[in-house]
Amino acid sequence: MQKARRIIHRAYKFRLKATPEQTRQFSQIAGVCRLVWNLCLEQRHLAYTVARKSLSSFSQLPEVTALRKDYDWIESVPSQVLQQKVRDLDAAYKNFFERRSDFPERKKKGKSVDSFRFPQGFKIDNRRVFMPKIGWVGFFKSQEIAGTPKHMTVSRNGKHWFVSICCEVEQGIPTPKSKAVGIDMGIAKLCAMSDGTVIENPKILLKYQKKLTKLQRRLAKKVKFSKNFYKAKAKITALHTKIANTRRDYTHKTTTEIAKNHGLVVIEDLRVKNMSASAKGSIHNPGKNVRQKSGLNRSILDAAWGEFRRQLEYKLDWAGGILIAVDPKNTSRKCPVCGHTAKENRRTQSDFVCVACGFADDADVNAAGNILRAGHARLACEVSGAVIPPAAGTLKAA
Repeated sequence: MQKARRIIHRAYKFRLKATPEQTRQFSQIAGVCRLVWNLCLEQRHLAYTVARKSLSSFSQLPEVTALRKDYDWIESVPSQVLQQKVRDLDAAYKNFFERRSDFPERKKKGKSVDSFRFPQGFKIDNRRVFMPKIGWVGFFKSQEIAGTPKHMTVSRNGKHWFVSICCEVEQGIPTPKSKAVGIDMGIAKLCAMSDGTVIENPKILLKYQKKLTKLQRRLAKKVKFSKNFYKAKAKITALHTKIANTRRDYTHKTTTEIAKNHGLVVIEDLRVKNMSASAKGSIHNPGKNVRQKSGLNRSILDAAWGEFRRQLEYKLDWAGGILIAVDPKNTSRKCPVCGHTAKENRRTQSDFVCVACGFADDADVNAAGNILRAGHARLACEVSGAVIPPAAGTLKAA
C-alpha cells in the first residue's frame, strides 16, 4: 500500500555574491517598492477618509502600470515586483482586520526592511540565480534545494543581500512522536519543560551590551549625516545584525530539538507585545518604575518568545506534531497535588512550596507540568466537544 503524502512549503535562504552594480540595482528596486507601498497606502487612506471607499490591488495595479510609463527610473524596475508589493499591502490589511498585526505603516529608508519578491521569471542554476532585468547573481550555497521553486524574495540584512527561495516539497505524512511536554518560558531560564529539562537563556544582548553602548556613545559625538557618522552607524548596524543572527541560530537549534522528539507540545499563550509595552506613560499621567520595566522589556524581547513559538509551530507541523497554546493564568501558582492556588505558593523565583499541603518542586518545572495538563485537558475537550477547562488544567495523577 502506497504511503500517503502531502505538500509543504519550505524556504531556503542564501547570501548573495552581488557585484557593486547589482547591489546598486537591488537598492534602487527596493527604493521604488518602498515608494509604491507608501503611495498606495496613502491613496487607500485618503479614499476611505474622504469618500468612505475601500481600495484594493485590483483597482491600484493599473495605476502602478501607468506610473511606470511616466517615469523611466520606475520602468527600469521589474513590473512583477511592484505588483507583488501592492498585493503585500492587501495581505497587510487582511492581517490587520483579522487582528493578527497592527495597521500598515509607511516604509522608511533605513528603518524598514528592504525586500522585493519575484513570483515568476527567475531561474536557479547550481550556485547562481537569474533575476529579470538584473541577470545572473551568484550565492553561497550552504544546503541543497529540494522541491519545486514557487517564488523568490531578495532582502537586505545589514550590509549583505540575501535570497530566499520558497519551494513546494512533497513528503510522506510523518508518524508523530508519542512523547508530550509542557513548556514554561522565562527570562532567567529560557524555558523549563515538564520532564525536568531546563534550557538556559544565552542572553545574547547582555553579552554584547557594553560594546553596543560604546559604539552608540561614539555615534552621539559625530556630526549628524557626516561620513564618520555613517561609518559609526554602520558598525552599530553590523553588531545588531550579529546579535539577531546569534539569537535566531540558538532559537532554531532549540526548537528543532524539541520538535524532533515530541509529538505534543503545550506552551503558554503569551501576549509578548502587551508584556513588553512601555511603562513611560504621558506628561500628565507618568508611569511608575519605568527604568525597571524598560530592563524587563529588553530581557523579554531578547529571549525571543514570539520567534520561539513561531518556529516551534511550523517545525511540529512538518514533523506531524501538535502545538497547543493555553491561558497562562495561575499556571505558576497552582499546586498540582491539592489544587490550591495562591501567590504565596511561589515565594521565590526558583522554588514552589504549596502553603496548603506542603508539596515542593522547582517553580518553573511545576509550571510546565501545569501547562502540560492544561493542554491535555483542552485537547480532550476539543475532541469530545465539552467546555474548555481553566488554564491551570487538571491535577497531577497520584
